[in-house]
Amino acid sequence: MKDVSFVDRLFVGLAMASFVVATEVRPDCPKLCVCEVRPWFSPSSVYMEAQTVDCNDLGLFAMPEKLPVGTQVLLLQTNNVAKIDKPLDYLANITEIDLSQNNISSISDVHLGTLAQLLSLHLEENWIRELPERCLSEMANLQELYMNHNLISSISPLAFQGLNNLVRLHLNSNKLKVIKREWFEPMPNLEILMIGENPVLSIDDMSFKPLSNLRSLVLTRMNLSQLPDDALAGLDNLESISFYDNIFPEVPHSALRNVKNLKFLDLNKNPIARIQRGDFVDMLHLKELGINSMPQLVSIDSFALNNLPELTKIEATNNPKLSYIHPNAFYKLPRLETLMLNGNALSALHRITVESLPNLREVSMHSNPIRCDCVVRWMNMNKTHIRFMEPDSLYCVEPPEYEGQHVRQVHFREMMEICLPLISPESMPGHIKAQNGSSVSLHCRAFAEPEPDIYWITPSGTRILPNTVSDKFYMHPEGTFDIYDITENEAGLYTCVAHNLVGADLKSVSVEVNGFFPQPANGSLNVVVNSVETNSILVSWKAGSGTLATNIKWYIVSEANHPTTAFNTRVPSDFQVYNLTHLSPTTLYKVCVEIRGIHYNHDTKCVNVTTKGLELAAKDAERWDAAVITVFGVLLAMISVACLLIYVSLRNHHLYGDIRKCDSKALLTPVEATGMHSSFFTKLWVSGKGLPSGVEVKATVINVSDNAF
Repeated sequence: MKDVSFVDRLFVGLAMASFVVATEVRPDCPKLCVCEVRPWFSPSSVYMEAQTVDCNDLGLFAMPEKLPVGTQVLLLQTNNVAKIDKPLDYLANITEIDLSQNNISSISDVHLGTLAQLLSLHLEENWIRELPERCLSEMANLQELYMNHNLISSISPLAFQGLNNLVRLHLNSNKLKVIKREWFEPMPNLEILMIGENPVLSIDDMSFKPLSNLRSLVLTRMNLSQLPDDALAGLDNLESISFYDNIFPEVPHSALRNVKNLKFLDLNKNPIARIQRGDFVDMLHLKELGINSMPQLVSIDSFALNNLPELTKIEATNNPKLSYIHPNAFYKLPRLETLMLNGNALSALHRITVESLPNLREVSMHSNPIRCDCVVRWMNMNKTHIRFMEPDSLYCVEPPEYEGQHVRQVHFREMMEICLPLISPESMPGHIKAQNGSSVSLHCRAFAEPEPDIYWITPSGTRILPNTVSDKFYMHPEGTFDIYDITENEAGLYTCVAHNLVGADLKSVSVEVNGFFPQPANGSLNVVVNSVETNSILVSWKAGSGTLATNIKWYIVSEANHPTTAFNTRVPSDFQVYNLTHLSPTTLYKVCVEIRGIHYNHDTKCVNVTTKGLELAAKDAERWDAAVITVFGVLLAMISVACLLIYVSLRNHHLYGDIRKCDSKALLTPVEATGMHSSFFTKLWVSGKGLPSGVEVKATVINVSDNAF
């Protein structure tokens, strides 16, 4: 133990001795400053030990009178220095000067002299307003210049003349309103440019063309809403670009196509509503993509990311409205390993999406409102090698029986293989205010298995199908509904309907134009029973405009007040006919139709209907059969008479051989003339407001078996 104690004391003593040597008070060290050897990294990340004079945060109003001749790094941060009158030419080895957080208001007041070895100059967080011509030309070997967080609003075209070796330039957080290519022409070796957080009105084509060696470009918080197609032309070696916290409504994909070697793309915190087909295509060297914290992002559409052979990571997190990722959103991404989707509004991630990514290793889906049904059934089938990050934070929100359970704990056999569509409530608001002449986009997305079809219903009741084009409307295949040059005529209630073979879901949004919203038309709800059969009842109704979905309820009326099962269904507002099927014969049903308005008013009408009995149905069938036999008997008699007349006529002309030929043809003639056939067909048309759909049925059949008109 004594030996160990001696060794410990020896090391402590050596450390203290080295500290004393390093901090030894030198006679040429300025008062209150610290002069010592410290680690230092050059702009090219070369490590060295440099003689450092640290005068930070001393409240100095002027540069110290005399500095050690061997000074390599001079730190004067957080003082009150406003001018430097005496040049520092005598510091032959000076490599870095930090004058940040002082009171310098003009670069012309900084007389540093000719400093051939100076590599880094920090002037950030001062009060500099302009950069005149050749203001730093005496620093020919300068590689890093930090001018961020000043008040610079004007830069001369020749301000950076003589800085041929500059590799890093920080001009962010100033007052620049334009970016001129002339600024960059003296800097052919620049690799890093930070020019964000400036109130730039726009970026012109070819603005960065002289920067052929630029590797990183930061354009954050500039209120950029668009980028010209050739704004990034000439940046042949650009590897990283950041558009963080701008106001792009869509991905500037045309401009990005000019950046062939891009590896890292940051589009975080932009109000992009959709990642659309072709937004990221043929970016052959892209490795990481960030689309996080987008307040308006609703969906990632089919083939939005296409042919990105080197992409390894996608971050699409904390997007409060991101409720839908198309099964084919990611196409030809052979190296994608990490998919970050946590903190969104996703109810599911489709199996096809995962299967299209052969190299996927980990997925983050926690903090999403997962609906534990058929769409996420694949997660629990033990047929995937994918690791789910933070699985303890992956909960079921729906259906109610699984609410609060961990997704991975719900056995896949408890989930159906097919399921109803679900339109995310986050995909579109309940109410939108628009100005006259503006354009509005309504986004509707739904998960289901099988994949649902989507259409929209306008306030007039017109059904708009995908790819429908008009002067006012266009519906995208993914479900987005665009309204152009909107007027008060387009104000009203718009309803999205998502349906598959299992059923349908719908969601409505009211559009107000210049404060105008149409009031519902006066008039009571009218319910009509169109037909009654043994096992079905066909009802129709009429209601005013501005109504939401129609609710239909039916149940058996029991005389003894015994409880009966009530059935409910909801149909879109463009449907005004519904066929109730699988009913019992000779049974009294109460059928109620409820219409809800946009202003929370509702109207309900009920009718009592008794289905036909089996005997009545049989009698009807007998009557029909008798009618059919009678008709065929009359036809047969007519055919016989016609043949007899033809036979007599031909016999008179001695053409008995032809009579037999005529006989076989004549057998068909009356049938064609009367238009009758043993199984003839007619068309039943649905009297809805949308496109009528023809249903071919046999004339002997009256009830319509398909509820989905």
